Amino acid sequence: MDIRKVKKLIELLEESDVAEIEIHEGEESVRISRTSSLAPIMAGAQLAAPVAAAGVAASPASAGGGTAATIKPEIEGHIIRSPMVGTFYRAPSPGAKPFVVEGQAVTNGETLCIIEAMKILNQIECDTAGKVLEILVENAQPVEYNEPLFVIG
Repeated sequence: MDIRKVKKLIELLEESDVAEIEIHEGEESVRISRTSSLAPIMAGAQLAAPVAAAGVAASPASAGGGTAATIKPEIEGHIIRSPMVGTFYRAPSPGAKPFVVEGQAVTNGETLCIIEAMKILNQIECDTAGKVLEILVENAQPVEYNEPLFVIG
């Protein structure tokens, strides 16, 4: 993929409210994201636009619209993050009991929630044992990639 195309994609991302874009061209692909999985993002902090493509390095970009999610600094414990962009659901169906509630003990591999992405329901499992200290997202709300969902203690 031509580096000029990649630079143009980064510029387009900066000018829009889109958080992430992925383009496939033949066997090559590039993913550009406003957030970085390397460090937590604080409100007002400068965002990076990592580029995942063969031979292309990450390029810093500034956050034009201030769309970064605010992470509470007082959160202590293991944070379960969203592995994808989608819609967060606490229960398997609208009238059903939630998978977990605050204060509930959970085990490794236990389903915490569902994230719907492109009409596919993806179960998000706990990767550690402990107690659900806090649920950080409201039911049926959109979530971004790497957004904190749960605090397990």
